[in-house]
Amino acid sequence: MKKSSIKPDYETKEETKAGNYFVSNYPPFSFWNEEDVPCVSSLLNSPTKGRVPLGIYYHIPFCRKRCHFCYFKVYTDKNSADVRNYLDSTINELETYAESSYIKGRKPKFVYFGGGTPSYLSAQQLTDLTNRMKSVLPWDEAEEVTFECEPGTLSEKKLEVIKNFGVTRLSLGVENFNDHILEVNGRAHRSKEVFKAYEYARGLGFDNINIDLISGMLEETDENWDDCIDQVLRLSPDCVTIYQMEVPFNTGIFKSMKEEGRLTAPVADWPTKRKWVNEAYERLENAGYTITSAYTAVKNPKNTKFVYRDRLWSGSDMIGLGVSSFGHLGGIHYQNLTNIENYCASIEDQKSPIRRALLTNDEERFIRELILQWKLGRVSEKYFLDKFDISIRQRFADILSKWADRGDLSIQGSEYFLSRSALLQIDSLLQNFFLPAHRDATRYV
Repeated sequence: MKKSSIKPDYETKEETKAGNYFVSNYPPFSFWNEEDVPCVSSLLNSPTKGRVPLGIYYHIPFCRKRCHFCYFKVYTDKNSADVRNYLDSTINELETYAESSYIKGRKPKFVYFGGGTPSYLSAQQLTDLTNRMKSVLPWDEAEEVTFECEPGTLSEKKLEVIKNFGVTRLSLGVENFNDHILEVNGRAHRSKEVFKAYEYARGLGFDNINIDLISGMLEETDENWDDCIDQVLRLSPDCVTIYQMEVPFNTGIFKSMKEEGRLTAPVADWPTKRKWVNEAYERLENAGYTITSAYTAVKNPKNTKFVYRDRLWSGSDMIGLGVSSFGHLGGIHYQNLTNIENYCASIEDQKSPIRRALLTNDEERFIRELILQWKLGRVSEKYFLDKFDISIRQRFADILSKWADRGDLSIQGSEYFLSRSALLQIDSLLQNFFLPAHRDATRYV
C-alpha cells in the first residue's frame, strides 16, 4: 500500500515529550483558581435563568484496570458500598443544581457519560442511576445521550439496558485491535471482546456507534496501524474517533520515564502519528466517510451528529457531575474536587464540591469558541461577527495570511477551511490565538 505523507509540523518538535498537547478548553486549566469558586454559587442563585442550551456531563470514575497512558481520575479499588455512596452523592449534587434559580425548569439537550468506565457499573446500577437522574432533570428534550464503554465490560443484557435508558451514541474505547499492544499499554479488554460487544450493539440497533482509536500507542507499527484500519473498515461503525498518543505527567508511562531518566516518551513521534491518522482518514474517505473534525470521521454526516461536542464548542452550559468533573455555566468554568472521598464528604456536608473555577470575560469567551471551532477544520467569519461583533479577518489578519501563504488555509466567502496537514496538527497551532497572558501554559493541567 502506498504510504502518504503530510507536511512538517511548524509548531511542535518532532519527539513526543511529556505533557498535555490536546487543547480541551480555554483559558488553560492552570489559570483556574479557588478565588473564582464563589462565582458559581452566585450565578446559580441569580434570578436570571440560563438561555443557552443545557447539557450534563456525568463522570463515572471506576475501571477494571488503569491504562498506562490514562490521566483521568479513575479508581480500580472501590467496593460496592463505595460505588453506591458515590452514585448517591452525584444525585444529591444534581438535585442542588436542579433546584437553583439558574437551572430550575430547564431540560438538558445533551447528556454525556464519561470516565473512567461508565460501563463498569452493573445493569441494575445503571438503571437505578438514570431513573433517578431523569426524575431530577428529565431527558425528554435531549438530542443526544452519549455513553462511553470499555468493550470487556459489556454483555448483550447490559447493552440492552443501556439502549433502553436512552443512549443514542455508544462510544467503544477500542484504541487498538492487537492484543499485544492492548496488553503493553495496560488496557483491560482484548480484541475478541471488541468484536463481541460490537456485534451485540449492532444487533440492538443503536443509532450511532463510535469506535475510538489511538495512533502511536506503545509498540505501535506501520503494519499494526494498517491492520487496525482494516478492522475498522470491516466493522463499518457510524463514527471513528482517532486521537494521537500523548503522555501527560500523571500517567504510568511518565512515571517510568522519570525512573529511567528519559525526556522523550517511548511512543511514536508527532510526524509518524500524524502520518498514520492521515492514512486512516484517506482510507476512510475512500470508503465513503467524511472527516468532520481533527479527530472524527463520520459515515453519514447528515444523520450522525456529535451534539455534545458541537454544543459545548459553541458556548452551551454544561453541568459537571462527579469527582474531578468539569462544567461550564454562564461563562464560568469549574472543576470538582479530584479526590473521591473528599468529593463525597463535601456533598454529605452540603458544601460545594467545586475545587477551582474561572470567571471568563467576553474576550476570553470569544477566543475559547474560536480555538475550539478551528478543530472542526472550518470557521465562519459570520458566526463570530454576529455573536461577538468581532471580525476574525481583521483581528487575526497576520495569522490567517501566514497560514494561507503556506497552503494551510483557504477562504471561501466568509468561511475559512484548514488543510488536512494543518488540521492534524491543530492543537499545536491554536496557541497563535491565545491572549498573551495565557501562552506557554497549554501543556499543563
